[in-house]
Amino acid sequence: MTIATLFITLFVCMLLGMPIAIALGFSSMLTILLFSTDSLASIALKLYASTSEHYTLLAIPFFILSSAFLSTGGVARRIIDFAMDSVGHIRGGLAMASVMACMLFAAVSGSSPATVAAIGSIVIVGMVRAGYPEKFAAGVITTSGTLGILIPPSIVMLVYAAATEVSAARMFMAGLIPGLMMGGLLMLAIYITARIKGLPSQPFPGVRKLTVSFAKAMGGLMLIVIVLGSIYGGIASPTEAAAVACVYAYLVAVFGYRDIGPLKNVAWRNPGENLIAAAGRNLWHMVLGLIKTPIDKEVRTVVNDGAKVSIMLLFIIGNAMLFAHVLTTERIPHTIAEIIVNWGLPAWGFLIIVNLLLLAAGNFMEPSAILLIMAPILFPIATQLGIDPIHLGIIMVVNMEIGMLTPPVGLNLFVTSGITNRSIGWVIQACLPWLLLLLSFLIIITYVPQVSLALPEYLDSLRTR
Repeated sequence: MTIATLFITLFVCMLLGMPIAIALGFSSMLTILLFSTDSLASIALKLYASTSEHYTLLAIPFFILSSAFLSTGGVARRIIDFAMDSVGHIRGGLAMASVMACMLFAAVSGSSPATVAAIGSIVIVGMVRAGYPEKFAAGVITTSGTLGILIPPSIVMLVYAAATEVSAARMFMAGLIPGLMMGGLLMLAIYITARIKGLPSQPFPGVRKLTVSFAKAMGGLMLIVIVLGSIYGGIASPTEAAAVACVYAYLVAVFGYRDIGPLKNVAWRNPGENLIAAAGRNLWHMVLGLIKTPIDKEVRTVVNDGAKVSIMLLFIIGNAMLFAHVLTTERIPHTIAEIIVNWGLPAWGFLIIVNLLLLAAGNFMEPSAILLIMAPILFPIATQLGIDPIHLGIIMVVNMEIGMLTPPVGLNLFVTSGITNRSIGWVIQACLPWLLLLLSFLIIITYVPQVSLALPEYLDSLRTR
């Protein structure tokens, strides 16, 4: 009765259009009032403890704010230029460059919709002008944008780590090879399609131009080295790396590229100006920039946008942790685990059920909410069946990728629809061939665990030597 009340209340609230955070909190409180011996005071305590006791969650607002600075600034434009100079000369190279740009931007933003918005708003128009079908361009960008939650640092991975109390650093390690593999598969599929359909390529710009575009993009790309290098090298935790990334993104966007903020129209060097005079002038402007930053309209807008997203996500997490608390105290995951184990279901059969559940949930809910609801239920069953928690996490994240492309709640579909001014139905048709590729990739990730576990195990072995 307890299980039925909890889940029926949750789904009824969602069907009525109630926000997912409110639905989670309401169903949890109703179940506590009707069936639990816990007092109402425990609800307030759990809501407070849900975020204060999970140090990993502190990384989320930092990564969101760093993504906001990089998305608003010109980092995306410079990454696209570098990607096009790198692979644009290959047949279908402009589309391949778009995938490469999405991979690189995903590694500095950690967000799938942000990747589609930042890269797609520039690249889709360029691909159409170069002779690519618009539907092909939209499908490539919408699908490539899903890499934002697979290639670390990923906000969704942080949510899974908080929900299951596994290592966020190991999740980031586990996501790197699958992310690169998925990007490689997309680029291979584009190359094959380009050869068949005769899609255009661009002339090679030369080593000099490639070097210049790489140097210009380095400001943003260095964030990948700082974040992943410090985490993989054991120098910093994901939360510490996120804080550093936030400061670095602010410095690059405001003082480096100067695309936003008080130094927006200040050139590094004016025509005819000698180096000493330029250095002195820039030093003075940087000091003024630091003073003006708190009152600068563009910087404040970026911070406000980042704060809104962070508050929304953390509010969902707080209520989802309350939901998980009810699941745990009422021993619901253990009851479900015992039922499934008594069925004699093998690990591979359980993983089929996991994928079907998550693919269905991805049609109706946002990725973080799905993880926070499903992870506490699936985690104990997986551990009993001998499935590695990190491997389970990557399976769930890849399912969330597919959920970004499936209606009616596929966030990437709405972003691309807004960019192209096309209907959701048109965008869904554009994504269908690439969705099949993602489903094939999900099968590989599900049944070849070493794709996910090879890097974490190798780095662990290095540390124990």
